Amino acid sequence: MKAVEANFDGLVGPTHNYSGLSFGNVASAKNQSVPSNPKQAAKQGLAKMKALSDMGMVQGVLAPQERPDVKTLRQLGFTGSDKAVIEQAAKQAPKVLAACCSASSMWTANAATVSPSADTADGKIHFTPANLTNKFHRSIEHEVTGRILKATFADSRYFVHHPALPAVEHFGDEGAANHTRFCHQYGEQGIEFFVYGRHAFDSRYPAPKKFPARHTFEACEAVARLHQLENDSLVIAQQNPDVIDQGVFHNDVIAVGNKDILFCHEQAFLNQRGVYDELNLKMSGEFKVIEVPTSAVSVEDAVTSYLFNSQLLALPSGETLLVLPEECRNNPNVWAYVQQMLAEKRGIDKVQIFDLTQSMANGGGPACLRLRVVLNEQEQQAVNPATLMSDRLFTRLNDWVDSHYRDSLVESDLADPLLLEESRSALDELTKILDLGNAYPFQR
Repeated sequence: MKAVEANFDGLVGPTHNYSGLSFGNVASAKNQSVPSNPKQAAKQGLAKMKALSDMGMVQGVLAPQERPDVKTLRQLGFTGSDKAVIEQAAKQAPKVLAACCSASSMWTANAATVSPSADTADGKIHFTPANLTNKFHRSIEHEVTGRILKATFADSRYFVHHPALPAVEHFGDEGAANHTRFCHQYGEQGIEFFVYGRHAFDSRYPAPKKFPARHTFEACEAVARLHQLENDSLVIAQQNPDVIDQGVFHNDVIAVGNKDILFCHEQAFLNQRGVYDELNLKMSGEFKVIEVPTSAVSVEDAVTSYLFNSQLLALPSGETLLVLPEECRNNPNVWAYVQQMLAEKRGIDKVQIFDLTQSMANGGGPACLRLRVVLNEQEQQAVNPATLMSDRLFTRLNDWVDSHYRDSLVESDLADPLLLEESRSALDELTKILDLGNAYPFQR
């Protein structure tokens, strides 16, 4: 059955700020306490969504989380009115308040792992929200993420929604940031490629020493079982621990794939040649690897430019497009490699640059902002139509951002009770725009 790969981008939330919460994410740490611009961030993300929609891609929108997360603050012992809860947290535990104000759900590559119906035993699309246990500010997302996914993909004839894996480090799951699907045609059975950082139950295997390995082998296996994937359509590989220690906190910082192409750094995986061989075998020998040598692009260049945190897209024209952040053009080594790759016609036909500086400053590029969902024609008709990008939705969401978002936010602003009112007002209106129902705790 004919199918397409849709991209559902996270809409940047009203509390977008730089609090340096993500140890192991070099950009996040470097820009801690720099003023953010939530309005600009949201508009940059919307511009990318609209541009891809205009190219003929199926493009959707996923709503952000409610922030500040008063419900979590109450679980941690802060009491009284919502205003009192925020005031207490600001005085007693400002970093906890910052974590409960994080807008990191914008990076929907971490929202969930998605398996298309062509791969699953029951012929349905399966979603498992990521538990994101390694970072507190992200571990509080999966419940609302699950509700938003259910409101977007509601028809049980086509979509299956699982709860997140147990919220312990042994099953640390970072979602689609460590998951890629390869295929020859989207509607045919493909190869699901899971990447992990460490084994939780067996210390004999290598692991990073400086920064945490957020995703476990055991989580990969569990999601594959839940999604009813067969072993002959599954490859599980370990990320190179040395590059995790250089700031490659997710596989999508060092590799990206689509259809029959893997674009990656030569240091991306442990036993890299073996990974290629298994993918090549299961793809029946029709598989291309574009491996970028360290001599051309160092790991540091890859991390600072986010060359691999890009979108590799199959355009309706049949061309392959690589979507890159502006930072790639600003890095001489990276840009020289990109120009050489295009000249040599190695499988990527063209590139397009987007200004995503607000997201990049917090450690998230084009790939972080989107969740890929392969949809056949019937499944596409079953998606909540209010979430799909159009001229009308683009205009309406830009007007919505202009009405509700601030131009500047610093960490001390998170203590302002008005920010909660602004955020709730914005999200209440958004649920009506996107027809999500009562997705947030404050609406219940």
